[in-house]
Amino acid sequence: MGSETIGQAFDPASFEHVPVLLNECLDGLAIDPAGIYLDGTAGGAGHSRQIALRLDAEQGGRLISLDQDPDAVQTARARLAGLPATVVQINFRYAGQALEQLGIDKINGALLDLGVSSHQLDDAARGFSYPADAPLDMRMSQEGETAADLVNTESREELARILKDYGEEPFAWQIAGKIVEARETSPIETTLQLADIVASAMPPAERRKNKNPSRRTFQALRIAVNHELDALEEGLDTIFDHLAPGGRLCVITFHSLEDRLVKNKFRRWHLPAGVPGLRLRRQGEGKAHYPEAHRGRQAGTGGEPAQPFCSSARFGETLSRIRRRSV
Repeated sequence: MGSETIGQAFDPASFEHVPVLLNECLDGLAIDPAGIYLDGTAGGAGHSRQIALRLDAEQGGRLISLDQDPDAVQTARARLAGLPATVVQINFRYAGQALEQLGIDKINGALLDLGVSSHQLDDAARGFSYPADAPLDMRMSQEGETAADLVNTESREELARILKDYGEEPFAWQIAGKIVEARETSPIETTLQLADIVASAMPPAERRKNKNPSRRTFQALRIAVNHELDALEEGLDTIFDHLAPGGRLCVITFHSLEDRLVKNKFRRWHLPAGVPGLRLRRQGEGKAHYPEAHRGRQAGTGGEPAQPFCSSARFGETLSRIRRRSV
């Protein structure tokens, strides 16, 4: 299990977090005060706190809140103090390991709020964003290989694959070429260095049209550095394995790569043919594949258009998926 040691320089009060789609998540989890719940992405503990407030410790109610980011762990511990909650520093891909070490076999519900947090984006020193110059880091766990390590060592072919697969970047080959060319002169070490290189690879028309030409590249590198899709694949499986009969899983996805993975996973977990209960819903597109289609609801923060639940029941285990779009 991850280290419990947290640096003292970080102030949890600086971790601002308003939980997105909070009411939808609480409705989807249908919280039993006596149940055991897992929040695999604690962040600023916005969702975690509201879940824990609805649990009754005397009846056995308990929340396990996970995060790989030391800042998030310190924040969650402060904000969940006095509530029936245990905070563990670990990636949710190892949720099963965390639960087993706590002596928990089954849980009544789980929540994942995927992607980078607003705190990670706002803290320029973490290197997740390009408006301010900072070390090219992007590590959610603050351990291991950085984005700078990746861009300065991988081949053009591998960099192009990362940008195409994880960023859906149409100019992946050109950007990868510019990265390799630039690092021959000096290492790429900061966010603005990389942003300038990406912009230089774009055709003039694309630069005029796209105010943030680096967005897809930064997303792709972040996903690669943190192995996000592998973690999501493994995490969904281990959490599903630990769901009790009737348990619920809610996932908030941020971009299409996550959304497709979660959607396909839920499809594989659907009821066998001929058993009633499968109900998939999403907004607008792909109506032919879904029995019902509904307009998205507005998220509780920032006005992001949010898609409604995609629910599937499998042998008494109920899954809920919520998607929010980036803005």
